Order: sequence, then structure tokens, then C-alpha cells
Amino acid sequence: MAEGEKRRGLSKSCALLIVIAGIERYAFKGVASNLVTYLTDVAKMSNSRAATTVNTWSGFTFMLPLFSAPFADSYWDRFLTILASSSLYFVGLVGLTYTAFDGSRSTTKTISLYFLYTSLSLVALGLGVLNPSLQAFGADQLDHDLDHDHEPSSEVKSNRKSHFFQWWYFGVCAGSLLGVTVMAYIQDTFGWVLGFAIPTASMLLLIFLFLCGCGVYVYADPGLDLKAKPFQRILEFIKGAVSRTSKITLVNDHDLNAMELELQEKPLCNCSNTASTTTSKTLADKKSCNKDGFSGLETIKLLLRLLPIWTMLLTFAVIFQQPATFFTKQGMAMKRNIGPNFKIPPATLQSTITLSIILLMPLYDKVLIPMAKKISKNQKGILVMERMGIGMFLSIVAIVIAALVERKRLMISKKMIKTSPNSSDPLSIFWLLPQYVLLGVSDIFTVVGMQEFFYSEVPVRMRTMGFALYTSVFGVGSFVSAALISVIESYTRSRGEKHNWFADDMSEARLDYYYWLLALTSAISFLMYIVICKHFKSSSSGDDQ
Repeated sequence: MAEGEKRRGLSKSCALLIVIAGIERYAFKGVASNLVTYLTDVAKMSNSRAATTVNTWSGFTFMLPLFSAPFADSYWDRFLTILASSSLYFVGLVGLTYTAFDGSRSTTKTISLYFLYTSLSLVALGLGVLNPSLQAFGADQLDHDLDHDHEPSSEVKSNRKSHFFQWWYFGVCAGSLLGVTVMAYIQDTFGWVLGFAIPTASMLLLIFLFLCGCGVYVYADPGLDLKAKPFQRILEFIKGAVSRTSKITLVNDHDLNAMELELQEKPLCNCSNTASTTTSKTLADKKSCNKDGFSGLETIKLLLRLLPIWTMLLTFAVIFQQPATFFTKQGMAMKRNIGPNFKIPPATLQSTITLSIILLMPLYDKVLIPMAKKISKNQKGILVMERMGIGMFLSIVAIVIAALVERKRLMISKKMIKTSPNSSDPLSIFWLLPQYVLLGVSDIFTVVGMQEFFYSEVPVRMRTMGFALYTSVFGVGSFVSAALISVIESYTRSRGEKHNWFADDMSEARLDYYYWLLALTSAISFLMYIVICKHFKSSSSGDDQ
């Protein structure tokens, strides 16, 4: 009993990978959270071009896992993939640091945009391969722990999976919080060379720690079996389907002889035992196939059946983009003073999302889940799809609050006599805190739920693809957000600058209309999500979603 209780905690390999994931987020947020400022102040880009660059870079960063995952699942070793991608990530950060150093030494204070774009591309490429591979490698460690626990109940294993993903997200959020707060202060106070050198050193530390764990990792060797290469199975299935439609293949003499020999070897008696043995073997083979890698047709069906839920999550991802863009723009037009000499940087309010996740995650695990278990009589408390739905609903509430706050700010703004465009309104920036905190709470439900959902719904050998589907939601959401803004701005600006929802003068902009539009589309997606969930059947064995 004591041994069983002892094994309920995370293994050394899982804990180490969670720390590594936190370091990676620290390095990424240390660069990404303030990248717009660097592009405008150092690279001398316009605000619109800088925002477009960051959005495009972010979108490609989140989308790349979708393209790298098939190779990572079918052909690449996960350990070597993580090592190679993190090294590429490190080289990109070195290049980015050099652009800041070169800019500080240049007499014109300008940098090479070609070198800058190359460095950002290396960071995006390394990150796009590293993130899903790292989490899939962590899931391999978790699977090994679960397989060797000999737990009689699948409920216990399901709870341990949820526990792993919650702590994984906790580590990611802790790194993100330090990256947003500490690095933003260092970059503003001590300059960009040190501000980029520290994330670069963090990536070097990540590589060192990852190599230190060689002795405790569990390595999943896919071998040469085609079952271990699901995407190759998809290609083989499509190739076979095309071949069958183009021609009819007749059985040759060799196949007929093999069939005859097989029939001759089968006994004509003990039919019941034979049938029983054959049936057991068939079921075992099917079970093994489902675990190690679906057939081509089943794999395609699996990806297609996840597509509706993946699509409904896009509106959540669009709302997820607002804190770094228009929420910050709101804060710029509000009262930010604390005392006579200090002004709150609006971008630092993004840290309240991460801080709320860190503070409320233990409350979710220790208070909410036990209460849900008693109410629902379910050992897991809140099912994965219910968890994602709750987060989607909270994100809608957050964007509605954002619309109401923006409407209040505009009403006050119109009553004031402006001395200059974009001067601060008397409404305090702390009015934005509820929408930030609610988005943090919604992350606890939806983001962690998405990780566990895609983890559970794909075959073991497609696990990297499962996590790539999760990250691609935010990549596509970033592109959708950018496209939506472009379409709305093009339409509203054609009616006159006073009707432009995204006017530079915040007293004329109508961000509240944009927030209401997001709330409406998100509500429609949420209702469709509920309908889809009622007809969705989990493919994971022993799942209790």
C-alpha cells in the first residue's frame, strides 16, 4: 500500500521535463512579450508593420508543429528531435541577441532586417518542433509510469493523467510569468542586449538539463514496424486505395498455393477451441493495433472526427490573442499612475493571466475537483470535454466584460475635452483586471483540457501529432484574428475614419463593437460545441470523458 501511494507522484523524468518546459516558456515569453517594442524602437518599424510581423511570426510558430509532427511521429527519434530543435532554437536566440548588440554599436542605430528575420525564423522553426516533441516525450514517461503502477482502476490512471497535465501547465505558466515580468523590466531598464542574452542563456541551460536526464528517461523505440509509423500507414492506405480504383489485381499462383497450404495445415476437429483461439488472437491483434498505431483508414477517420471540435476551439484562440493586442491598447488609453512618478506598463497586465493560473490551479485541484466528485458521483469530477466547455464559456464572459469596460471608457472619454489625441482617460487601468483574471481562469479549464483531450484521442505513435493539433489551434486562431481585423478595418474605414473600429485615436475607435462581435461568434461556437460533444464518442480505451 505504501509503495502504491508512493508511486502516485510524478516520476523524476516527468518532473525534470516539466522544469525544462518552464525554462523554454521563460525564454520564449522573454522575447515574444516585448518583441513589438523591440521592432519599433530598435528595428525602426511602424506600429502596423511591427504588429503584423509579430502576429505572422506567432502564427507560424504555432502552426509549424502541425507539419513537423508527421515526421516526428513516423521517422524521428523524440530524444534526438528535442536535442536538435532546442539547439536550433538556441542558435536563433544567439542571432537575435547579436542583432541587438549590432544595433547598439551601429552609429545609425539600425539593424539588418534580413538577419533579424532569419533569427526569428530559426526560433520559430526550433520552437515549432520542440514544443510538441517535448510534451510527447513527457507523455511517454507518464505512460511508462502508468503501465508499471499495476493500478486496478482506470479512474486512478485517468486522475494521474490530469495531474500530470495540470503540473505541466503550472510549470509552463510559472516560466511565462517570469518571462513577461522579469524580462520586460530588464529590457526596459538595462537594454536589449542583456534582455535577449538572458533567454539565450536559459536555452543553453535547458539543453544542459535535458542531457543530464539521459539516465532517467524512458525511450520509446518505434522500431521498423509499419504499425509504429501511422502517417506512413496513411500514405500506404491512400496509395492502395488509388491502386484498387485504377486496376483490379488478380490473385497469382503463389498466393493460391499459399492459401492451399494454409488450409491443409488447419485441423478439421476441435472447431470450438480453434474458433476460440482464433478469436482471442484476433482481438489481441486488434487491441495491439489500436494501441500501437491505427490502420490507414482508421487513422484518417480519427483525424477527421477530431476536426469539428478543433474548429470550435478556434474562437477561444481568437479571444486568447486579445491581451497582447487590443487589451494592451485599452490600457494605453486609461489612467496608469501609481503615485506621482510610476506608471504601470499596460503589457505587464498580461502577467495577471499567468498569475491567476498559478494561484488558482491548486484551488482547482484541491477544492473544485473534490466538490465535483461528490456532486457528479464521478471519480474524475469534471470530464475533459466538460472542462474545455467551461473554459470556453468563461472566455465569452471575459470578452463581454471587456466590451462593457470599453463602452464605459468611451462614454467618459466623450465627456472630456481632449487636449491631444490618445490622452489618458480618468478611468483606472485596474478596471481591466476582471477580464484578464477571467481569461486566466478559462485557461485552467480549456488549455489544460485541450492538452489532455488530444493526448487521449490519438494513437500512441501519433502523440506528437496530437499535441501539434493542440498548438495549431492557437496558430490558426492567430491567423483568423489577423484576417478578421483586416476585413473589419477595410469595411469600416471605407465608411469614413470616424466609423473605423480600430482608429488610432482611441476616443474614436470602437473596440467595444469588435468585442461584441467576438462574443457573438464565440457563443455560436460554444453552442455548436455542446451539440458536437453530445454525439462525440471517445476512441481512447478506458476513458471517461
